This record gives sequence, C-alpha cells and structure tokens, in this order.
Amino acid sequence: MSLFKARDWWSTVLGEKEEFDQGCLCVADVDNSGTGQDKIIVGSYMGYLRIFNPRPVKPGDEIQPEDLLLEVQLREPILQVEVGKFVSGTEGLHLAVLHCRKLCVYAVSGTLGNVEHGNQYQIKLMYEHNLQRTACNMTYGPFGGVKGRDLICIQSMDGMLMLFEQESYAFGRFLPGFLLPGPLTYSSRTDSFITVSSCRQVESYKYQVLAFATDADERQETEQQKLSSGKRVAVDWVLNIGEQALDICVVSFNRAVSSVFVLGERNFFCLKDNGQIRFMKKLDYSPSCFIPYCSVKEGTINTLVGNHSKMLNVYQDITLKWATQLPHIPVSVKVANLQDLKGVIVTLSDDGHLQCSYLGTDPSLFQAPRVDSREINYEEFEAEMKELQKIIKEATKTQDILPKSEKHRDLIVTAEVSPDLDAESQAIDSEVKAEAVPSVTVKITVQSRVTAQKPNLAVCVQAPLAVTCDQFVFDDLEPDSSETVVLSVFLKGNCSPSELEGNCLVSYNIPTGIPKVAQCNFRLPLRLVCSPAQPSKAANHKITIDTNKPPISFLTIFPDFVDPSEDDQANVLGFQFLTGSKTTLLASKTSQRYRIQSDQLEDLWLITKELTLRLEEHFKKQNCKDFACTFSGSIPLQEYFELIDRHFELRSNAEKFQELLSERAVQFRAIERRLLTRFKDKTPAPLQHLDTLLEGTFREVIALADAAEENQANVFQAFTKLKSATHLMIMLISLWQKLSTDQVAILEATFLPLAEDTPELGWEETVDAAISYLLRTCLSKSSKEQALTLSSQLCMPKDTSRLKKNITLFCDRLAKGGRLSLSTDSDTQQATVMPGGCTTIPESDLEERTVIPGSTATFPNHGQIAKQKSKP
Repeated sequence: MSLFKARDWWSTVLGEKEEFDQGCLCVADVDNSGTGQDKIIVGSYMGYLRIFNPRPVKPGDEIQPEDLLLEVQLREPILQVEVGKFVSGTEGLHLAVLHCRKLCVYAVSGTLGNVEHGNQYQIKLMYEHNLQRTACNMTYGPFGGVKGRDLICIQSMDGMLMLFEQESYAFGRFLPGFLLPGPLTYSSRTDSFITVSSCRQVESYKYQVLAFATDADERQETEQQKLSSGKRVAVDWVLNIGEQALDICVVSFNRAVSSVFVLGERNFFCLKDNGQIRFMKKLDYSPSCFIPYCSVKEGTINTLVGNHSKMLNVYQDITLKWATQLPHIPVSVKVANLQDLKGVIVTLSDDGHLQCSYLGTDPSLFQAPRVDSREINYEEFEAEMKELQKIIKEATKTQDILPKSEKHRDLIVTAEVSPDLDAESQAIDSEVKAEAVPSVTVKITVQSRVTAQKPNLAVCVQAPLAVTCDQFVFDDLEPDSSETVVLSVFLKGNCSPSELEGNCLVSYNIPTGIPKVAQCNFRLPLRLVCSPAQPSKAANHKITIDTNKPPISFLTIFPDFVDPSEDDQANVLGFQFLTGSKTTLLASKTSQRYRIQSDQLEDLWLITKELTLRLEEHFKKQNCKDFACTFSGSIPLQEYFELIDRHFELRSNAEKFQELLSERAVQFRAIERRLLTRFKDKTPAPLQHLDTLLEGTFREVIALADAAEENQANVFQAFTKLKSATHLMIMLISLWQKLSTDQVAILEATFLPLAEDTPELGWEETVDAAISYLLRTCLSKSSKEQALTLSSQLCMPKDTSRLKKNITLFCDRLAKGGRLSLSTDSDTQQATVMPGGCTTIPESDLEERTVIPGSTATFPNHGQIAKQKSKP
C-alpha cells in the first residue's frame, strides 16, 4: 500500500462516452439543508445534470443508489455550473447552469421520503436568460458591493461581458483588443473582473468602469460612438505572464492576504490585488487544474495542482508538501465537506471519473486466522446433508400452473422425401432455361394422439425452390388418426438455391383452447438441382477439404451420380447445375484430401456440403466416431468480396430506380392536372404539346418500372448467390478453426441474419453491425475497443469498404486465437487460445494449388506467430 497514493473514499463513473471540462464540477450545499455538508454538482457536455451526496459505509465502498440525489437531462450541453444567491427576495442558494445560448437558474429542493428509498429531490426553473451570443464561461459575485445577493457575468466567445442582475439583464461590454476568450473570475475585494487575454497578460477591469462605459450593441465602434459622451472600457492593471492561463482563482481567507492565483501552462502565479507578483512557481510538468484552499499556517495558502501524469501536488505557497497518485487525469478539482469529513478532495476527469479521496494511508489490521485443528465429525456432516436434502426435496414438490409436457407429443408431423426423382416432372412456371426441370415427391404425414382442432399444414422451402402446394387445411383430427398429403418440390428460379432443406409446420388447437405447433425438417436430394456431367480440369475457384481417414471412392458415397461401369469416376466426378454452371469433385489418390472446383464461388457450397454430409453418414455407418474434416487452405475473401460488391451495387441501383420513378410519377401527375384544367376550361385553349409530354412521361415510367423489376430479380439472384457463398465461408472458417457447435451457431447468426433482403433492412448493414459487436466484445484486443458504442440505427452504407475491412479483421482475430462467445467476459475469451491458423499447403498429388494469386487472404498459423515473437 503506497503512502503517496490518494485513498479512495467514494467514486463512480458518470454515464457512457460523456465529456466533461473545468466548469462542469461544483460543490456546495445546493439544497440549503443547513447541515454544512456539501453536495457534488456535475454537468456534462451531453446535457446531463447530476447531484451527489456521497455517504459510504466505509471508505472505498461502491456507489449506492441513494448517493445520487438527482439526475436530469437538459436539452443543451452544460458548459459550467455554479451555486450562489441568484434569486431576488431570498438569500438561499440556487444553481446556475450555463448553456451555449442560455443561462438557467434552478432551485434544488428535497422532499422527505416515507419509505426506504429515501428523500426525493427535484429542480425548479426560477428564471432563464436567452443569450444573443455564444457563451464561453461565467463568474458571479456581489458586483458593485451589493449585499445579500450575487450577480452573474458571462463571457461570450467574441469577447463580450454580459452582466445579469438576477432576473434582469443589466448591460454588456466588449473587452478591448479581444481575440480569444480566457478564464474569468471576480474579485470582491477590489470589485473587478480578472481575465487573461490572448496577449498572454492578466487584465483587471473595474465593475464601475464597465457599468459607466458605452453600451456595446455592436462589436466595432462607429464614429458616432467614438464622439458620444459614454466612456470607453479601460483596463485597471495589466501583468504580462508570457503564457496562456488555464484557470484563475481569487482567494481571501481570514489568516491570509487576499491574492489572485493564475495557473499557467508552465508556471502558477500568486498576485496581489494591484497586479504585483507575490510569488511564482515554475512547474516541471503539464498542469491540468488547480484549487487554492486555506492553510493551517498563518500567512500562507495551500494549493492543489493536478497534472496530466495523474498526480496531485500539494503546495504551501511555493513549497511542495505532498504528492499523491490519482487513478485518472483530473480536469477539475474541488475541496468539500462531506458526511462530517472536512477537506475531502473531489476530482473529475474528462471521461466522467468522479472520485472523492483523502491523503495518507490506512493501517493494515489483517491478521491471519489460527488454523482450527479439530477433527472432522463425519456423522454430524452426514446428518446435516440428509436434512438439507430433505429440505430441497420438499421445495421441489411445488405444482406448476401449467401441466408439464408429456414424454410423447400430442401431434407428430413427419416428411418422407422420395429417393428418386419424379418420372413426370411436376414443375410449374419454372424460369430455369434447362431442357427438363426435375421435381421430387415429398410425402407428409400428420399423426395425432389427441383431438386436434383446425389443423393447418404449411410447407416452406427457400426460394428459388418452390412447391406445388404450400398450404393444407384439414378437418378436426380424432385421437389416433392421421392425414397424409403429397406434394412436389422443384427449382423455379433461374439460380441455384443456397439450401436444400425444407420445413413442415402444423398449427392446431387442443380441446382446452390452447394453440400448439408441431414441425419437422426434410432434406432434398442434390439431383433436384444438378445432374452428372463430365469433369472439368480448369476452374477459377478451388478449395481443398482435409480428412483424417483415407479417401472413399465416389462409387460408394455418390451412387446416384456415377455409373458403376466407369472406373474413372471413382476419384473424379462432375456436376452440371440446371442453371448452366459446372462443378468438379476430385479425391486424392495418395492423401486424405478432396478438392472441389468451379468457375463460380457460390457453386462450391452445395457440393462441399453434400460431400461432408455423405462422408459423415458413411463413417457413421462404419461405427467410426473420430472422423473429422479440416480446412487448411486460404480463405477466399477477395472472391467473396466481389459477390458482396455485386449485391450492394444492385441494391444501390434499386434505390436510384426508386428515386427516378418518384420523380417521373410526380411529373406525370402534374401534366395530368394541367391537361384536366385545359379540358374543363369553357373556352378551349391549345394543349401546347402537353399530350405529347404526357405520352413521353408515361413511356419513361413504364421503362423505369420494367428496369426496376428486372433489377429486383437480379438483386434476388445476387442475394441467393451471396447466401451460398456465405454458407461456404462459414463452413471453411469452422473447419479452419475447429469451431464448436455453439460457435458455428454464432457464426451463422452473424453472417446470415436475414432470410430475405428488403429495401428497409439489407444484408450489408446487418452483418456489419453483428461483426462490429463481436469485434467489440469477445474478439476485442483492449478495453478501449470494448468502450466503443455502436450505432442503434441501421441504414444502407455508402459503400462496402467498412464491411470488408471488418470481415478481414474478424478472420484475422480468429487466426490469432480469438474465440466466439456471447459472454461479456473478455478476459476469459482472450485467455482461451486454441491451436489453429492456416497456411497454404502444397498439393502435388492434385497437380494444382488451391491458392489463386491476388484473390485470397492468407493468415499465419499460431506456430509461426510464436516463432516471430520469440525472436529478439
């Protein structure tokens, strides 16, 4: 425990991403309690006003809810808060809040509470002044020697001093030779305002001089003002300090001489009332704030000076008496009396760390307890355990309001997909340009164990797949009865689907009126969207899947695509999609690898998924439980980004078509109104080619509508291709990093959040928000990244550069050991480092490499990273 460390008596963090500055902190008995205890008033640039009354049970306790007396959000940023006698007719303290264009004075009052939540506090607006100029700071005091009340002086950004006599505006004066505003304070002893000008000199202006000077209606003096009888603003005294000042404070204690303290960038000065230097102290650090306070030694003044090294120095005149370490950089420091503890140091940082501390240290009173050497009585422990188990058993006997679900469901729905394609295709209105579009029959059976009222069956498949009938309505099902329907699934759109799965959902009511749902999934055959074809040697996109078992002949795992009489299909197989593209599957003869290659990246997905599923089923039948697939190649990010750019470009075109259609529609309606007016006119007038303009506009509207409709179809196809490529990326990443089932679920929720694209909510902004959240939480590198706040509004971005950057960073974090988790404990995530990474591997047995130059991203494995770090 360091002796030179500020002891935390009470602390808290204000808000999230709020900013504070020098004038945002004030301590005073703002609620006029009369107990002599100060309250802490804090205002922020976000407009939040908070009042605290710290009452920790013991030093260092966390903040309690009752410590926050009041929190209110004002409409404008708060530049400064002060407490004084600002309301006429009373000498009670009131709170003055300075905004950029407004000065508000509030009364803070409390109401005794009758419950344990304590007293209730509220603020009441007494009056406000709307400012004609942007405010910088303010000061207050008994200007002109008035008794029992305080006046307010506000300095504007253009150098005007605006003085307010409580509820009324008094006058305004421009400071001569003004360039930039500086700190401002008021000396009641000399009745003058003291500031530091841009000339780096301390200037003092008498209140009487300002009051009798010419009124400042304009910044520049006109010839008429120069010839008028009013006096010009004249400075009382000037002192050149040679540096800009951070703050000014006037002190007048009973035991000390009245002094003016000025904190500069490299020195702090103590001046007499007439501007002469009493003493100065050269600082060897960069100060941030200061506050003079009364010293126990007669004739001296103590000063607290905070700096940017998180230190708080205590000076007695120019002698350093103490130095203490703070946990943050203070921008404002005050000395307060809190809970019968006098001299509490209150500090505030620019990011909202508010701390009440004291100096010195605490004695360590801890003593190690003596070891109890008594023998353990196992009989007593066993009796106690039985008693506790009895209590637990009694507590778990409570009956639930709703009956517990039975072991067997009331209604079961099953789907059976025919192993063969339909002899006669049932495809209807298919857009596929192939010679024949196959279909497959799905038999759905609904079995009910109870009475099912109004059962409805809905069959869903992902577009571009379609079903011959997707809705079925049955009569009420009796117990132990069943219904069977038969339908066909076929490819309707002219693009390959991203999923070969369907879903059946039955909704019904039981006799008690409770609605229930039963559902099941079914898997469609690959032959529905592709057929056997000759393998292709050349391809633009290639990926390699590694396994831990010898390669299996395609005659075994793809019997529906190979001809048993052709032995050359045992290690190579071609797939021809109905949309026209071709994919080739190869098995290595010497290694445990499979290569999938195609001219289109999205076409690799269905074949890769089918390969892994059939391999898993094959080895499961062989009772092999340790089969695993891995991926050690390069993640094809560049090709993936091309699909993202294409989809985003079509979405942008859709917005442009929408804008153009709106413009032409407005033009069309305006021409119609003109023509209608001409036709209704009793005296016919020439149309002036309005009919020709109407016809031309109509043709433009039709052409734009056709183009928008075509673009919408292209957007759908691009989104389907993007989903297929995204599925492939998820599989490659999961095999690359050996992700668990939960982590793969997080990956799918991140990259596939939408079932379909809409103009209001698109794939790009949704995925970007999800990836940004993961980078800020479980994949973050520092607490600074975790402190970033994400935007709560999703809108279409201007381009995809941010999204592509985040995806690349996401893969890089995974390559360096990051783990996916929805837990907020970042330390746990960073501590769990799994082996992984990927590098390009040679594939001599496949004659080519899977790495395409200039189109893939390569991430180093952990072994290489460790070696690089170990080098000197």
